[in-house]
Amino acid sequence: MKNSILALLATVAIVACKKQETKTDNYSTDSTATAFPVDSAKTDGDSALISSDSTAVSSANSAANSLSDQDKKFADGAARGGLMEVMMGELASTNASNKSIKSLGEMMVKDHRSVNEELKKWASAKGYNLPTALDTEKQKLYDDLKAKKGVEFDQAYGDLMVEDHKKDIAEFKKESSDGKEASLKSFASKTLPTLEHHLMESEKAKAAVKK
Repeated sequence: MKNSILALLATVAIVACKKQETKTDNYSTDSTATAFPVDSAKTDGDSALISSDSTAVSSANSAANSLSDQDKKFADGAARGGLMEVMMGELASTNASNKSIKSLGEMMVKDHRSVNEELKKWASAKGYNLPTALDTEKQKLYDDLKAKKGVEFDQAYGDLMVEDHKKDIAEFKKESSDGKEASLKSFASKTLPTLEHHLMESEKAKAAVKK
C-alpha cells in the first residue's frame, strides 16, 4: 500500500513538470511573436518615400544638365547682374545727394529683388545652382562706386544704370529669342518691360543730375 502511494505521487509530480514545461514554451513563443512586431505598411511607406525623393532629385539633376550653354550663360549673368543692381541701389538710396538718383536707387532695390526671387524659383525647380556673388568685373564697379561721394556719386550711378540696363535689355532679348528652356525664356520675356522702364527712369535721373 505504501509503495502504491509513493508511485502515485511520483506520477503526479512528473505530469505537473510536463505541464509547466509546456506553459513555459508557449509563453516564450508568444513573447517572441509579440516583442518585435514588424509594421509592413510603415516599411513599405518609408521605401516608397525614399524612392520618390530619389526620383525627384534625379529629375532635377537631369533638367539642370540638359540646359543649353545659352541658358546657363544667361541665368548666371542675370543672377550676378540682379545682385549688383540691388547692391548699387542700396548705395544710391543712402549715399545719393540728388533726389532723383536716390529714388532711382530705391526702385532698383525693390524691383530687382523681386526679379532675383523669380530667377531663384526657376533655378530651384530645375536644380540649377546660380552664382551668389559678384564676379571680378562687377565687384570692381561696385567698389569704385562705393568710394564716390556727392555729385560725383550721383553722376557715376546714373551713368552706370543707363549703360548696365542697355546691356541687360540686349541679353534678355537674346534669351527670349535664342534660349532653349521654355520657362527661362518666359522669365526673360516677362522681365523685359521692367528693364525697359528702368532704362527710361535711369536716363531721366542722369539728365536731372546734369541740370
